[in-house]
Amino acid sequence: MQKQEFTVTVYTENQIGLLNRIAIIFTRRKINIESLNTSPTEVESVHRFNIVINETEDVVRKLCRQIEKQVEVLKAYYNTNEEIIWQEMALYKVPTQVIAEKVKVERLLREYGARAVAIRTDYIVFETTGHREEIEGLIKALEPYGLIEFVRSARVAIIKGSHDFHERLKEFEHAEPGEELIENEFLNKQDEVFTM
Repeated sequence: MQKQEFTVTVYTENQIGLLNRIAIIFTRRKINIESLNTSPTEVESVHRFNIVINETEDVVRKLCRQIEKQVEVLKAYYNTNEEIIWQEMALYKVPTQVIAEKVKVERLLREYGARAVAIRTDYIVFETTGHREEIEGLIKALEPYGLIEFVRSARVAIIKGSHDFHERLKEFEHAEPGEELIENEFLNKQDEVFTM
């Protein structure tokens, strides 16, 4: 099996120390985390982790099973980039003088869909969203004009085929202890939905 990029999505209760325990699972297997985002979900008591890794599917499948053994984890599953809609956000700081003098830079920013979020006398901060390749393309384009600083967010992702997903997530909230650990039951239901 060949390594590829996967987004591991983990639905959890919001408990102190859980992020550390999940990170240890990756560390023990010597799996590098490319991107990590955590946020509340549409269900009040449930949080969501989006974790991007490069690994084989077999390793990722085993990893999800291991993550699900954590008491506070409701479900962990994985998707390829083709199965999700995803974006990253980036901020670029460039000298104000360059933008004022070089019309080319202004055209370049329009081409990449960037917008100014802070304008100071010595610098301007631009923001853009997109896939990593688009974000890195703008970095390379701005470097000759004196890019001062750059930061990129973690991946935010939503599954393409998520019909009835909200209802299934609520079921976890009311499940009896241990119900959420039934091997691949939730994942199989989602697979049926994804193929629709």
